[in-house]
Amino acid sequence: MRFGSVGLATTGTSIGLTTLIALLGPSAMEPPLAGHPGQPPYSLVTHPSADLVVALAAAALAAGTLGLVLSVYAARRGWAPSPRALLIAGIVAAAVLAFLPPFGSADHLSYAGYGRMLVTGHDPYATGPDVLGHDPVARAVEDWRTTPSVYGPLATAGQATAALIGGTSVRLTVFVLSLLNLAAFAGAGLLLHWLARGDRLRQLRAALLWTVNPLLLYELMAGAHVDTQAAVFVLAAVASFPSIIPNGSARWRAVRRCVAVGALCGLGAAVKLTAALAGGGLAWAARRSWRLLLGLAIGFVVVAGMALAAGGPHVLGQTMRGGGFVSISSPWRPTRAALSAVFGAGTAHSVVSVGSVILALILVVLLLRGMPDQPTQSTAAGAALALTLAWLFAWPYVLPWYDALAWVLLPLAVWSWADWLMLARTTALAFGYLPAIAHPAARFPADLGWLESVVRTGVTPVILAALTVAAVTACLAGRRQHSEDFHDPGDFSVIIPEKSPGS
Repeated sequence: MRFGSVGLATTGTSIGLTTLIALLGPSAMEPPLAGHPGQPPYSLVTHPSADLVVALAAAALAAGTLGLVLSVYAARRGWAPSPRALLIAGIVAAAVLAFLPPFGSADHLSYAGYGRMLVTGHDPYATGPDVLGHDPVARAVEDWRTTPSVYGPLATAGQATAALIGGTSVRLTVFVLSLLNLAAFAGAGLLLHWLARGDRLRQLRAALLWTVNPLLLYELMAGAHVDTQAAVFVLAAVASFPSIIPNGSARWRAVRRCVAVGALCGLGAAVKLTAALAGGGLAWAARRSWRLLLGLAIGFVVVAGMALAAGGPHVLGQTMRGGGFVSISSPWRPTRAALSAVFGAGTAHSVVSVGSVILALILVVLLLRGMPDQPTQSTAAGAALALTLAWLFAWPYVLPWYDALAWVLLPLAVWSWADWLMLARTTALAFGYLPAIAHPAARFPADLGWLESVVRTGVTPVILAALTVAAVTACLAGRRQHSEDFHDPGDFSVIIPEKSPGS
């Protein structure tokens, strides 16, 4: 189909522009990396203007969005290119980006700082990288230099590994971090492809929505965000769940499998705590069998408990404090401002905190009951996806790369309105955080100030609010449509492998 071919060409253009931004070297979008110039990642040193790199980034996001829209539209109407070719192309693109400097935010510098803290005997959960003083890696940290880590002990272990290899070289440390992300991104893509074996259309869906998704290549690989590592554990947990024997007696073999699934959820939470949402979805799917619930709980508690013990007494400190943050692009930000003007800051904060929890609970119920019916191997994925989407749409602190936890589960579900909502949401956030740095005015000329004052502060919150309303409307419409034949996403009678072992 013509739409599909144009979509792939536009997607390729987006990936090319993303690569070009990184290749141009340090800019307003790309922090410089101190270290030996012969060390990876590699780039030119062209000193591009802020206007140029922002224009290239905007073009990459626009082309990526259009390419994904056209490709998904065509795939839903029978267009069927080679899923394997798309898989290979996506992994190659991710590998190329891993060898180029990250851009779009300065989070990778914070990762390097936290890893450097751990290998030098400091607690990254008690203080920020500034405690290292004039250490070259600590000096490179930009946005969170005085802030303790919010990442789980497993993520910190990966950051410490990168710091051990990189030493005082920011460049080499960041490159090792990018390799960890590449392994996670490619691993998730390969696992999705394998899970859809024997079904070319499902493999195509997996490739389009994850491996060759230009928005994810931009945010996760070019941005080098640790959320990629959390996502692969979430996928592994959800993918392991459908093979449990689906009978009411819940044989102990199934319980043992649930222990492994719970452990995978625990590993995801040990990267970022929000990955535990998938475990909540799986618990919902297993709620009719206390034995399966027990297996999930044992696996999760053991692994998460070990991670917490390894992280030390301060491991959840900054995460708990950060739970009250409200990002600039969130619809809750103007809501809080309006409430503060009338009732005061304290009351406004409490209303937003309570309101976001209530909204999340409402969305969980609506999504569990209003999501489209799933194929037999995707029922548990639907429950995990429902909890993840509820958190993404309701929580006050939002960033574009947080969407990875939903994108990695979408290929396990059927084509639906959820695909379009996630595409619109990630696009809105990606444009809103162009770039995702704390103080863009310090790096950007005055003529680009509207990116924060208009797009991030005004346009993006409105779009996100509209998408939340659209999600509620779609769920209510879906619930009415299936009111006479209600499909329970936790019904074990439909969690049956399509192929038995050895068939």
